[in-house]
Amino acid sequence: MIVEHPYGTIKGSWGAYYFLTRGLRSVSAEMALVFTAYNMRRVVNIVGVKMKLKVCGNDQTEECW
Repeated sequence: MIVEHPYGTIKGSWGAYYFLTRGLRSVSAEMALVFTAYNMRRVVNIVGVKMKLKVCGNDQTEECW
């Protein structure tokens, strides 16, 4: 995947044009949360909610998320 695509989607579709926090540590955490949400949304769109729950169930390990 081209790296610009996630940034474009987050900025254009989600309206995230600026950071809500200040400081390198806070901005890094904010971006980590945003990209985690982006990746989870992609998983749901690609495999569907039922398949994701079937594979992972209530498993909270890193492999399932």
